[in-house]
Amino acid sequence: MKHLGTGIGWRPEIAAAVEGMPGIDWVEAVAENVCPGHLPESLVRLRERGVTVVPHGVSLGLGGADRPDGGKLADLAAAAEALGSPLVTEHIAFVRAGGALTASPLLEAGHLLPVPRTRDALDVLCENIRIAQDALPVPLAVENIAALISWPGEEMTEGQFLYDLADRTGVRLLIDVANLHTNHVNRGEDPAKALDELPVEAIAYVHVAGGFERDGVWHDSHAHAVPPAVLAILADLSSRVRPPGVLLERDENFPAPAELERELTAIRETVEKASISMVPEVSAPEAAALAVSDAVVPAASEAPEPTEVPDETAASPAAERASGDAHKASPSTDPARQRLALAQAALLSALVAGTPVPEGFDGTRLSVQARALAGKRADVVAKVAPELPEILAEGYRKSFVAYAHGHPMTGGYRRDALDFAEHLLLGGRLEDPDVRRQVSDWWLERSGPSPLSQHPAARLARATRRVLLRR
Repeated sequence: MKHLGTGIGWRPEIAAAVEGMPGIDWVEAVAENVCPGHLPESLVRLRERGVTVVPHGVSLGLGGADRPDGGKLADLAAAAEALGSPLVTEHIAFVRAGGALTASPLLEAGHLLPVPRTRDALDVLCENIRIAQDALPVPLAVENIAALISWPGEEMTEGQFLYDLADRTGVRLLIDVANLHTNHVNRGEDPAKALDELPVEAIAYVHVAGGFERDGVWHDSHAHAVPPAVLAILADLSSRVRPPGVLLERDENFPAPAELERELTAIRETVEKASISMVPEVSAPEAAALAVSDAVVPAASEAPEPTEVPDETAASPAAERASGDAHKASPSTDPARQRLALAQAALLSALVAGTPVPEGFDGTRLSVQARALAGKRADVVAKVAPELPEILAEGYRKSFVAYAHGHPMTGGYRRDALDFAEHLLLGGRLEDPDVRRQVSDWWLERSGPSPLSQHPAARLARATRRVLLRR
């Protein structure tokens, strides 16, 4: 596997800061925000300097019951080619449910939701990954996700699930140590046991991120500093295998560049210090404790030279078993897809549409997850339609969360913003005439073709809608 080094998640808000940071070997960009024909100038400059750029997908839904969408795969492939990337990454998650397999409306989660660790889900995921691998021009790596909820009746641990997945498909793994910590707090899962069970030779790179705890629940926010507990898991992993790359994720609440650089230094030193545990005389727990205790304090001596990273053509057990037979025809997964589709639709409907909690789930924990999903929708809609929180001021978030609990997202976030505005207007929920006028004008400007047609029939239709909305 290509040696990536130390990197940071590239976001437009910190693009200039990333370009000026020392020691940045690579960056990761959200694939859905990359337009191959119009790359951000910052990414172009980074590439010209020799900085590797990896596209990171968030909407493919490889863990869903449906087969991957061909259009989304084509977009991911185009992003990889435009950026000259050595690999692309996605998540072991589902992001939508319903539709043809369940004869019900298609629902969008707007979030990464956990896949049940069952044989049905594994069979479907393996086939979906093979489809993705065939469509992509570079290798694929998939990421373990954080979760607030657990599926009832699971048949495997996270480590076993990941091992079988890599073994059957040859896919690389993107291990997020912050997500392992999240699942430790929220689901009682031991991160050390997961590391014991997963195939470390399949690791493509590692994510590190921060979060916060509230009422006994850990929220993987990507908006806070990396805590010592996450660095400890990174140290444990690095004491077992030298990760080809480690990347700091930060999505919002960006601190000063100097603070980001300090976090990168702590991450780099954690990996370097933990590497001494590869020597038999030093135990993994001792090395992990040493790495975390020294991570923030610069080492007195030079860090050891990076160890040689095995080339991806080396004969790892997973790669050997997958190389010849992984893409041969396998038994139909249609019955498993049907069962998985029904289960995922029932869960997502309970989370976003207020239907009854499916049997075996923790109702309290599902309520926490539902509130988190509604809050995330409000935050994202505020970014794609910033005029709405400006017009509604302090009432925006409360109004949107109330709307979200009874109105599932069935399209993208731009459609969600339009539907929310229409809900406010048609429901007579805007008492202030000036606010109502501004929301109405905003909706009318964005709900039709662009630019607005000047045909008499189109103008009459707009006038009619305006009268109806203002009533």
